[in-house]
Amino acid sequence: MSGFAEKLTLLLRDKMLRNRLLFVLGALAVFRLLASVPIPGINAAQLQQFFNNNQFFGLLNLFSGGGLSNLSLVLLGVGPYITASIILQLLTMMVPALKQLYQEEGEAGRQRFSQYTRLLTLPVAVLQGISFLLILQREGVMPGLTSFQFAVNLLVIVAGSLLLMWIGELISEFGLGNGVSVLIFAGIVARLPRDASQALFSFTPAQLPVYLAFAAAAVAVVAAVVVITEAERPVPVTYAKRVRGMKFFGGASTYLPLRLNQAGVIPIIFALSLLLIPQMVATFFATSTHAWLATASNAVLHALQNLGLYGTLYFLLVFLFTYFYTAVTFDPHQIAENLQKNGAFIPGVRPGPSTMEYLGRVITRITFVGALFLGLIAVMPIAMQSVTGITTLTLGGTALLIVVSVILDLARRIDAQISIREY
Repeated sequence: MSGFAEKLTLLLRDKMLRNRLLFVLGALAVFRLLASVPIPGINAAQLQQFFNNNQFFGLLNLFSGGGLSNLSLVLLGVGPYITASIILQLLTMMVPALKQLYQEEGEAGRQRFSQYTRLLTLPVAVLQGISFLLILQREGVMPGLTSFQFAVNLLVIVAGSLLLMWIGELISEFGLGNGVSVLIFAGIVARLPRDASQALFSFTPAQLPVYLAFAAAAVAVVAAVVVITEAERPVPVTYAKRVRGMKFFGGASTYLPLRLNQAGVIPIIFALSLLLIPQMVATFFATSTHAWLATASNAVLHALQNLGLYGTLYFLLVFLFTYFYTAVTFDPHQIAENLQKNGAFIPGVRPGPSTMEYLGRVITRITFVGALFLGLIAVMPIAMQSVTGITTLTLGGTALLIVVSVILDLARRIDAQISIREY
């Protein structure tokens, strides 16, 4: 406790760290202000009913920081930026030039890759904005919009999304932590008072055992998230001795840390985006004048409202996308090649192809545990709702994973900054 108090005192006394912290707080205040200003022409009653009957948009609201639930200026949130980033990372597997830019050209290459992500964010935001506005207009949430009003609302929400992207990048550069993650974290935390009040007002004495069990499960889940997020598999690496003149170089032993959860929360976002597409299409065509199209769309909506089917699909997609994203970000061939170039090897394993195969086997095994964990975390809210029957009492697995990951990342960055100041 004394160590924590000492670090906190040093954080507040150091001018640079204090300014970074104040910058983050100021940026989050601007974000919450934007998230509370609604766009014009909303039917509040229809909006509330729409979100109560639509679990997919409720999940998507998580990534807009609550800005989607009241149709604020930033209702798209950082979703278009995340989608653009995912698209480009997927393209690295198909376009060798992008892969080289992302993985091999250092900081300059990553900056160019980030610029491509920003440019792609604009058309993605336009497409998502048009889709949302058309669906909301069809559902009666925004009735009677003229073409001019539709265009103005589209311009406003696209500008709001680009503004959030800029604020996130400013936080990454002048603040603490990853800006996009911090914005999502702020949106989740901002919802906690409302969720707590809903659970409190719906409480009855007969539900006390359920609430106590929920509290115990919440503590256990937080502990599990911390353990899995921090867990890693160390692969021993030895550098060969080299002789230059009368001096010996190398011979040191170290290890290559392979994280149990290489993909982070990205597979959950992938799965959520994929499940959202048929929901959006079916919602759009549910009131079609063609009977067969309306029937098929309503059948899809009815099937996706089945918690068992939705939970199974969600789990399988998260599990598969964890392996897929790990394959995108972790390249055993490149790591084996870099080790060989630097005169390093894994004890008992031949350099080159054998090292690549060994690393591939290790990452496949540990990814199985990480994928299983992410899948269980993703479907946990659905399982809690099915078991307890209480919609206000759900363990928000995705939200919890994001919150814990952001806190751990901030703690590491602050410790690193403090260590630099001490030296």
